[in-house]
Amino acid sequence: MSNDNIVWHPHNIKKLDRANQKKQKPCLLWFTGLSGSGKSTLAGALEEKLFALNRHVYLLDGDNVRHGLNRDLGFTDADRVENIRRIGEASKLFVDAGLIVLSAFISPFREDREMVRGLFEESEFIEVFMDASLETCERRDPKGLYKKARKGEIKHFTGIDSPYESPESPEITINPDEADFDQCVEQVMEYLRSHNIL
Repeated sequence: MSNDNIVWHPHNIKKLDRANQKKQKPCLLWFTGLSGSGKSTLAGALEEKLFALNRHVYLLDGDNVRHGLNRDLGFTDADRVENIRRIGEASKLFVDAGLIVLSAFISPFREDREMVRGLFEESEFIEVFMDASLETCERRDPKGLYKKARKGEIKHFTGIDSPYESPESPEITINPDEADFDQCVEQVMEYLRSHNIL
């Protein structure tokens, strides 16, 4: 498809103006990890903490987005790539609006996460790797998905018959196997404080 007839239309109000209005530094925290690693739970707790601090924050959750924006996508490798591309672009719009965005997606492929990183200015993209082992995630199995995948009822399931590529140098690594939940929340909050986002 050619974009020759599509021209970017500039507007007078910029990201910095919207950020200054909200008195915060917009950014994207990108939570990645296996299903059951605690991405959505941690992102949800952080959304509540940031909201209580009067920060303008929005959480994009993998399952929720697949009910609307990405409802036409399946779980093939190609669909996973497109899923992440769309979320990256949506997250960029939210950050441009001056928000702190929390995106919780398995996002199994390193190349796709780096593609999203490339959409943002330096320091705006914060990769949060939920480094829970497959054994831990399978033991938790909050949605019963691993059990279904092991029975062959779900195909292309990350960690079982589809790969997960761990981040090579994430800004934050959370190890839910070793730290309790409150420590995990505080680890992210401390990063935000130390980088002048709070």
